[in-house]
Amino acid sequence: MEAQEELREYQRLQDFEEDSPPGEEDLLLHVPEAVKDSWHHIKNLDNFFTKIYHFHQKNGFACMVLSDFFELVQFLFVVTFTTFLFHCVEYDVLFANKPVNHTHSGPNPERNKVTLTDAILPAQQCALRIQSSGWIIFLLVMAAIFWLYRLVKMFCNLLSSWEIRKFYIRALKIPSDELCNFTWQEVQSRLISLQREHPMCVHKKELTELDIYHRILRFKNYMVAMVNKSLLPVRFRVPLMGEVTFLSQGLKYNLELLFFWGPGSLFQNKWNLQPKYKRQGQRLELAQELSRTIILLGLANLVLCPFILVWQILYAFFSYTEVIKREPGSLGARRWSLYGRLYLRHFNELTHELQARLSRGYKPATKYMNSFASPLLAIAAKNLAFFAGSILAVLIALTVYDEDVLTVQHILTAITVLGVMVTIARSFIPDEHMVWCPEQLLQCVLAHIHYMPDHWQGHAHKSETRDELAQLFQYKAVFILEELLSPVITPFILIFSLRHKSLEIIDFFRNFSVEVVGVGDICSFAQMDIRKHGNPQWMSEGQTQASVYQQAENGKTELSLMHFAITNPHWQPPLESSMFIGHVKEKVQQDAANAPPAQQILCDAPICTSLLSNESGTAPDNLLASVLVHPVLTASGLPTRDRRFAQPTTTASAAASVLASLSASQIASRPQGAHSNTSLYNSDGTVLQQSAMSPTDFQLQSASRSSLLASGFASAEMSLHAIYMHEIHQSQGSAQRPLGMWQASDLSPHQRPQPGTRSSSRSGYHGLRLGGWEEEEVEERSPLKAASASHSTSSSGGGSS
Repeated sequence: MEAQEELREYQRLQDFEEDSPPGEEDLLLHVPEAVKDSWHHIKNLDNFFTKIYHFHQKNGFACMVLSDFFELVQFLFVVTFTTFLFHCVEYDVLFANKPVNHTHSGPNPERNKVTLTDAILPAQQCALRIQSSGWIIFLLVMAAIFWLYRLVKMFCNLLSSWEIRKFYIRALKIPSDELCNFTWQEVQSRLISLQREHPMCVHKKELTELDIYHRILRFKNYMVAMVNKSLLPVRFRVPLMGEVTFLSQGLKYNLELLFFWGPGSLFQNKWNLQPKYKRQGQRLELAQELSRTIILLGLANLVLCPFILVWQILYAFFSYTEVIKREPGSLGARRWSLYGRLYLRHFNELTHELQARLSRGYKPATKYMNSFASPLLAIAAKNLAFFAGSILAVLIALTVYDEDVLTVQHILTAITVLGVMVTIARSFIPDEHMVWCPEQLLQCVLAHIHYMPDHWQGHAHKSETRDELAQLFQYKAVFILEELLSPVITPFILIFSLRHKSLEIIDFFRNFSVEVVGVGDICSFAQMDIRKHGNPQWMSEGQTQASVYQQAENGKTELSLMHFAITNPHWQPPLESSMFIGHVKEKVQQDAANAPPAQQILCDAPICTSLLSNESGTAPDNLLASVLVHPVLTASGLPTRDRRFAQPTTTASAAASVLASLSASQIASRPQGAHSNTSLYNSDGTVLQQSAMSPTDFQLQSASRSSLLASGFASAEMSLHAIYMHEIHQSQGSAQRPLGMWQASDLSPHQRPQPGTRSSSRSGYHGLRLGGWEEEEVEERSPLKAASASHSTSSSGGGSS
């Protein structure tokens, strides 16, 4: 009997074989009788963790339900209101082109005025108009089907969200009314702790932060890697406009549909690449198959183009018309483009982390972009604002004197147009108090966005640099225009641009996918493995075995690793990653010790004490400011007007001094007996220190610090590391690249190594052999990539072929 009861306590995962990642099919699981919750041994952890993350970011069950409900109401309103405007309004009456007889008006002249009700047709006449139009009936039926689909989906999401709500309350012990007080890192730590008691994941007892990030960002990491390799056709050279980028929501949706979750996608489920795409022998056949799929997808977009275009125009009209009327200058505001969000995103960076980082960089980027002003355009704008403003002032004065002026035909239109012209003209007039310091402004931008091409360094004053940053930081008007044109442009990009990259895409997914037991197939770059994807010019020399083609561009691997380690201070990195982090910290200490006196002044004990005190609400900003002001300092610490005798201190030394001082203050203020779970190693494998991974670790553990302040210090620390690593990279590039010598980044596209080329080397590929893609057209690299000192990437050593 005991043996039978013991067998009942074990369940074999035969029902989960289709949905389980490799390594989980034949496992025997002990399921305690007391545990009856549906989150014990989750079949689809990707979906589960993603829902947990979205539940937290959308502020709980009530907000999610209300948001979904109003999305349905909004869609219903747009369709109904548009139909009403086109078929139920008599515009001749509304515009007074047709007389209206008021039989009961009497002698009162006020009743002879046209009202809105006079212009609205009766319900029966309106219905007859709608029924007489076959196109309207067809569109309404299609809209009704789509709305019913959204309604069913909303109910499914409602049930799923309710389960997640119960999970938060019962498993994570987070009440609904307190959810907004918990950061994602706190929720994540509770998930990791829960795994030890009630295993959600089958293949391992312990979950790590990186496991959760891999589950949530599996497909997003692939997209970031493809942008990093300039694989996606999002850059085009347009006559009279030069090089432009185009990545709209519609194009992004089609790419994800094609690669990840569509009916003909490369993934057979949410975590496994189809086996045929892992074999090199079928690459040509698979490329032709993918090319046909892309053509079909492009043709489908072409057929649906009129309907999507009408919807985009209507949605943009209802969304932005009132805003433009109220704030005409809002179109001149800027936003980070979709391409910029992928270009600037770290591997394993969650959406809220990216949004917070780019939001911090919004003001510096705006100041930098606004610092460029055309003198001719400024003169024209001043005069246009004067003339339009003069006429507008007279019209406003007349309406104040007698409100009957408003009844004059087109007077309101004239006032509105003149107001818009004045607002737009003033946006081109530079601030008279602005100081021209583009290099320092661009350094402030780099502190938050963490990535920029090498050729921007020292060329911040050039319009070419500004134009390239504008591709990442676009006008809101440009964003709206791209979305409106997306239904028309997207089919042609799919058919004429993406189709020709089919073989490159097949090679990319084969070479850049690595299978992790229990997790499935992930992008090899998401492992942030310095040995496989590091770049020697980004402080990983001697630690990486990557060939030229395997290296991530722009230091993406190194910076992503530092960002993930700082954001998740309790994460225990692998040996190679820990050695790299230890090497960076050791270099920081050396540079801080050798820093000129000017840098040491920046980090005097009183300054750092005030920065690290609990009363300093702006401490993270002060940390960055102490570094970003350094270009105005000389060797003596005083400003000078004669640049011939000035010896400006380096940004790297300033950043190193602040980082070292921050670390020293953190170690000094740690309570006795405190210890860390993370060991840092030198490049030779010896232990560098057995202490906190970063100053942020102490801040998160200290009861006196709020999680918000700890997050601010983590962001400031990463910004300092980004500045420091860029400066070191620039100095190494200058020292190792004499005039007349070529590096791999100088090679033309057809000279660069190709992903189809195998070698017997440990890294898996030769850096300077041709093959694989020789018969394919290779698109010319963009300026954002061409001048970068980091190199192209090809395949992961752990990928399957």
